[in-house]
This record gives sequence, structure tokens and C-alpha cells, in this order.
Amino acid sequence: MEEQREKPKILFVDDEPNVLEGFRRMLHSMRGVCEMAFAPSGKEDLDLMARNPFDVVITDMRMPGIDGAMLLEKIETLYPDCVRIIISGHSDPAFILKAVRTAHQYLAKPCNSEEIVRTVSASLALRGLLSQPLLRALVSKMGSLPSLPSLYREILEELQGPDPSPQKLGEVIAKDVGMTAKILQMVNSAFFGLFRKVTTATEAVRYLGIDTIKALVLSVHLFQEMRCRGFDEAWRTALWNHSLTTAHLSKKIATLETGDLGISNSAFTAGLLHDSGRLILATCLPEEYGRLLQGPAQSLSPLWLRERDALGASHQEVGAYLLGIWGLPDDIVGAVAVHHIPSTSIVQGGFSPLAAVHIAEALLSEEEEGGNDSESPPWDVGFIRSSGIPEHWDLWVKLYQETAGGWQDEI
Repeated sequence: MEEQREKPKILFVDDEPNVLEGFRRMLHSMRGVCEMAFAPSGKEDLDLMARNPFDVVITDMRMPGIDGAMLLEKIETLYPDCVRIIISGHSDPAFILKAVRTAHQYLAKPCNSEEIVRTVSASLALRGLLSQPLLRALVSKMGSLPSLPSLYREILEELQGPDPSPQKLGEVIAKDVGMTAKILQMVNSAFFGLFRKVTTATEAVRYLGIDTIKALVLSVHLFQEMRCRGFDEAWRTALWNHSLTTAHLSKKIATLETGDLGISNSAFTAGLLHDSGRLILATCLPEEYGRLLQGPAQSLSPLWLRERDALGASHQEVGAYLLGIWGLPDDIVGAVAVHHIPSTSIVQGGFSPLAAVHIAEALLSEEEEGGNDSESPPWDVGFIRSSGIPEHWDLWVKLYQETAGGWQDEI
């Protein structure tokens, strides 16, 4: 007889009884897929978690005794693989900056049932990407991703100057994996009340403003220079070069195939972040990941398969999990999750950021690996054909030739 899987557990924390009762009503339709509990204080929350840890905690920010930020800080330490969500009716940016390192997402009161259900469902679905609790805990604890040293210094110089330029800040952040991921997490939180997802760093800077960016960098120290133990500057630079080349090429391919600015912008960001999982693994598991990268050079197995064999997950799932619990747009998270094997995506049909990133990555892999002689070819031709994407091979190759190496002086 097949063993029945335990239902995921959700905990809501708020000192107002009527708010907790509202959560009960909102989530009534989800009783069959998850267990729910409701706590009137941070102390009771911790008592409940000590008896039976939860998968997701959604807490109010301002509460007597242990407030939301303090509560999530304790949960991060004691139960690091728990998804941590703040829900607040206060619009003071100081409250959000107080919890920015420990909260994965931020929701604004009043919050309708559709948004609560969507957020909870997405958080639970993402857990399927990382089945190993230890790896999930390591990734969930990351409050930020490290930045390329040269770009980090450039941001500091601009912010500490007499008249920081939003345009310049956006351009610099848009070249960096870590800063782009974090700023998109911030701007796409419900706290800022936007009615659509923001997909580019330059647009995010315009919405957040100079004061918020200054606070994130200079006060909260959310952006940090990359110092991955065991990974030298050559490795770091190569990773950023590959990510930025993929971003530029993905945007050009999306523009060619769709002419849609929204898809093109999402393709750029997805391309920039597609290997964020490699950065996460190098930060969380420097020794294990270093040994994996130093394996036999003659191995025909691609990196993502070797990662799965050694660690239980590839950089695809690792990156998508963190970006997903941070609340980044679905099309970007989806592209990161399966960019090597897009035919496994649950979303099929038509041209998407995923298609653009996969084509760009395949073109770069063929060039970087000296041809296609591995056990797992870089092209998922079945995905391209089943999606109805025109096979513009010659045009894609031409775009690659125009893109590769054309922007390196930016870093």
C-alpha cells in the first residue's frame, strides 16, 4: 500500500481575532490540500512550531511582544526551510526594511482571498523543486545574493556621490545577478501596491526611488560584494560574463520572434538570472560545489546533471526555488527552473522568455563546449517544435555572433 504523504502546514499569526477568522474563511477551499493553524501572538506561534514545525508562516508585522520581524528572525534560525511571509497594513517603509532580510515576501492588508490562496499555493508548489530539507533550508536562509565586486563598488560610488542618478543606478543593477534578483523581490511585493509585475531592474529603481535604494545598500547592507570561499575571481567573472551574454542574446531572440517589449524585457532578466542557482550553490555549499566543478574535465555529462547526481538538485531548481519564494514574476521563475530541459515545463505553447533563454543558452553551450558531443545535447528540439516556434537557426546564430563579446567592457 502506498504511503500517504503528509499534508503541508500553514500557520497564520495576528493579534486581531477578526483577522485570523478572516484567514479561516479565505482558506476554507484549501482544507483538503493543507493543514492550517492560527496563532494570536508570536509567542504562541513559536510554541506551536516547537511541537509541529510548519512549512509556511504568514504573520502580521506590528504585534505586542514579539513583532513580525522578530518572529521571522527566530523562525529563520530555528526552522530555516520554512517560507516566511509578512502581511501588514502599515505603509511605513521602515517596517519593510526592518524585515527585508528575514521575510521572503510581503503582502498588504487588506488582502483578498485570491491573493492569499495564490501566494500560499505558489509557496507550497515551489517546495516540490527541492525535496531535500537540508538544501531547502540552506537556500531559504539566503537573504540576498552576492554581487560582482566591480559592480558593487560602482553602486556605492554612485550612491555616495552628490547627485545619484536613477538611470545610472538602474543600468548598473541590471548588469548584476544578485542586485537584480533582490530589487525585483522588493518592488514586486504587495507593499508597493503595483498592479502588475515589474520585470526589469531599471523600472524597479524608478518605482523604489533613490532613498529606498540608499537604505538597502548603505543602511541594511542588502547588496554585498561576492566572496565565495574557494571560487576565484576568474570563476566569478566567467559566471557573470555568461549570465550577461545570455541576457542580451535572450532579449534579442525574443525581440526577433515576438516584437513584444514585455516578453523581451522578461527574457533579458530571465537570461541574467538563469544561472543564479550556481551562485547560490557556490555560496551555500562552497566545498561540495567546488569539488563537483573540479571533477573530470572529460566528463560527457552536463553540469546540471552532475549537480543532480551529487547534490539532489541542479542549479535550475535551486535558483528557481529562491526566486520563487521571493515572489519574482512567474515567467522568469519558470524560465530559470527548466532552461536546460524546457519540454518539462508545465506551460507550453507560443514563444516565451523560457524559449528565448533556452535557445540562447544552447547557442552559448555549443560554442563554449566546442560542439555538441555530450550525452545530453543542449538543444531541446522537441520543445521548440511542439511549441510552434519557427526554427530560425541561421538567424539565431547570427544574433549570437553579434552579441558574444560585444558588451564585456561594461563590467
